[in-house]
Amino acid sequence: MEHAIENKPPAPGRRWQDTNLGQAWLVLALAILFGSALAAVQVSLSERIAANRQKETVSRIPELVWGPAKAREITTGDTKIRIVPGTLQARSGINPVALKLFKVMHAGQLAGWVIKARGQGYADKIDLLIGIDPEVNTLTGLFVLDQKETPGLGNKITGPQWRRQFQGRSTAQPLTVATGSSGTKTAIDAITGATISSRSGTRIVNGVMAAVKGTLNPDTFKPMERHS
Repeated sequence: MEHAIENKPPAPGRRWQDTNLGQAWLVLALAILFGSALAAVQVSLSERIAANRQKETVSRIPELVWGPAKAREITTGDTKIRIVPGTLQARSGINPVALKLFKVMHAGQLAGWVIKARGQGYADKIDLLIGIDPEVNTLTGLFVLDQKETPGLGNKITGPQWRRQFQGRSTAQPLTVATGSSGTKTAIDAITGATISSRSGTRIVNGVMAAVKGTLNPDTFKPMERHS
């Protein structure tokens, strides 16, 4: 026997929103409303985070070129620093690599380069700023822009003691990581208990050195177009 299913109207005195159908539509409407609100907040926060990241990046560039003390002297002097963002089409192995970097000018002369780089760390991606001299022969500084390494261990790569080891190193050959105090010109001493993070940061630097050595110069640097 077939039974007909009939959609009955709400009983007298019963509001539409109290029915199952009404409550379902209410839940759906609230979900859409809250989802839209969260999406708007996320977009706003993403733009703010990106702006703050860019501001921090630019503020770190002078010390990566000249070191903290001389950078303070130069930035407070009469001659302004000109920082030009741009890109470089380099090669790493057989694959082309598009690098984001900054050309740093002072008193009309090229003072150095600062390159943005990213690579896999122990826990997540590591973002670095790497300073290199105008001739791309020597590393002039290292700053960890972002990381999520283990607190108290891997995140010590952000400290000046570990980062200072890169300053003055030659770009002629890859750097290695030593688990003790090596004292050699090509070895970076690992952080105790955070060898993987130390190797990850050093590997990122080596990748950048290999990509820019022999390819980065004022002619190959492409300034980013500014839109009014």
